[in-house]
Amino acid sequence: MDSTVPSALELPQRLALNPRESPRSPEEEEPHLLSSLAAVQTLASVIRPCYGPHGWQKFLVTMKGETVCTGCATAILRALELEHPAAWLLREAGQTQAENSGDGTAFVVLLTEALLEQAEQLLKAGLPRPQLREAYATATAEVLATLPSLAIQSLGPLEDPSWALHSVMNTHTLSPMDHLTKLVAHACWAIKELDGSFKPERVGVCALHGGTLEDSCLLPGLAISGKLCGQMAAVLSGARVALFACPFGPAHPNAPAMARLSSPADLAQFSKGSDQLLEKQVGQLAAAGINVAVVLGEVDEETLTLADKYGIVVIQARSRMEIIYLSEVLDTPLLPRLLPPQRPGKCQRVYRQELGDGLAVVFEWECTGTPALTVVLRGATTQELRSAEQAVYHGIDAYFQLCQDPRLIPGAGATEMALAKMLSDKGSRLEGPSGPAFLAFAWALKYLPKTLAENAGLAVSDVMAEMSGVHQGGNLLMSVGTEGIINVAQEGVWDTLIVKAQGFRAVAEVVLQLVTVDEIVVAKKSPTHQEIWNPDSKKTKKHPPPVETKKILGLNN
Repeated sequence: MDSTVPSALELPQRLALNPRESPRSPEEEEPHLLSSLAAVQTLASVIRPCYGPHGWQKFLVTMKGETVCTGCATAILRALELEHPAAWLLREAGQTQAENSGDGTAFVVLLTEALLEQAEQLLKAGLPRPQLREAYATATAEVLATLPSLAIQSLGPLEDPSWALHSVMNTHTLSPMDHLTKLVAHACWAIKELDGSFKPERVGVCALHGGTLEDSCLLPGLAISGKLCGQMAAVLSGARVALFACPFGPAHPNAPAMARLSSPADLAQFSKGSDQLLEKQVGQLAAAGINVAVVLGEVDEETLTLADKYGIVVIQARSRMEIIYLSEVLDTPLLPRLLPPQRPGKCQRVYRQELGDGLAVVFEWECTGTPALTVVLRGATTQELRSAEQAVYHGIDAYFQLCQDPRLIPGAGATEMALAKMLSDKGSRLEGPSGPAFLAFAWALKYLPKTLAENAGLAVSDVMAEMSGVHQGGNLLMSVGTEGIINVAQEGVWDTLIVKAQGFRAVAEVVLQLVTVDEIVVAKKSPTHQEIWNPDSKKTKKHPPPVETKKILGLNN
């Protein structure tokens, strides 16, 4: 622990200087004051090893039995089965941070844990909860007010964003991201509007097996890894698209329907009627001008023959995510039956694009306001493609944030160290409960670069002491690197200001709520209908009835 910031064990001495607080007897001391601390610590222990560019990976086994190797905190939180309300609240805050900013999930979890640990010590020292909450809120306001002054870089409106996205994308994968960073930067920069606005949905991501990450490329339009079925392979002009979340053919055999057949003639008539129904449905699609059908389900061969007859290109989507993304981009609904949509999707061309052993289906436009480019990822394994896909999405989200606020702050823990120094200097001068609370907040901030050093396998005490010394000397650009402390300006390690600020707000919201919770009250489970009318049902299960009762019940069999 750094000697410049008093530890939580020293804080009671500072609190004793407050004349409004009277000493407590040992009998009045509470053994455990924050009921949510243990749950938050357990959740953070799962995320902590994955924090930073040198974090560990984890094998996740999904509910479907699929094994995923990832170091993404958002994916790990999503996969965990949680019961404690505090853990639920923290996961919700982390996922909201990821949805709004695209990054910062692990930051939210770890800083929340550190602040709650310090809050526990302050409460044991006798600081009342209202004063602790007010002091933490004041410290958060100081952090948010100081944060913009740490921004020493800014992305220009006509500047290549590769250098700004490099550290963001390399943090979330073990593979080198130099080539992908250039692709993402080019795609984002190319489709940026003239007024400076940027729509993330205009950059598509398509993962294809085969090749290496260096074989990844850009394609015009929106590409998916779908399968082209039938004889029709392309629409070169005026494509009108319909999306179906059902098989392209007869109704599912498990559908709740029953045909009553009493003779071979009925069977022949039923088969003929089914064929007529399918031809009618495909004919209706053609009459409505539909010439491309994207299907999430099985494709029936006879129905596919009808589609070829009417000139309809049939594409089988690989995943639900692809077809949902198409629905959002094309602004057309995802239909449960083979019926023409009231508002079909429109694009200029739909065609097949071969990339080595991979095959992509491209939807291309010539007008504005639609997706313009797709980053096509190549990789040998599913895990490599998923990791690269996460990195690409992080890069796209980072560019979107930079279009709103182009300011960048030092990364790799340098910002946290600078803020900790500011709070330590102010906390040492403040009287009353705010002083110890500021010092506790400063210690919690130093917990983040300390975790980076631990995950990098460095001598934590030496690294933290060296960083504290250079920051005390006024050099705020020093942070944690692979072999020790580094200069972020020279290494190009940056965080976006807007993401960091949103992370601090999310942490403050969770911490300020949890410090006011003293216990967990679980509501009594409502009785079922059977329990209301037969209150002895549980007792009957535990104690079997006598033989005579069994015989009487047996009369109803």
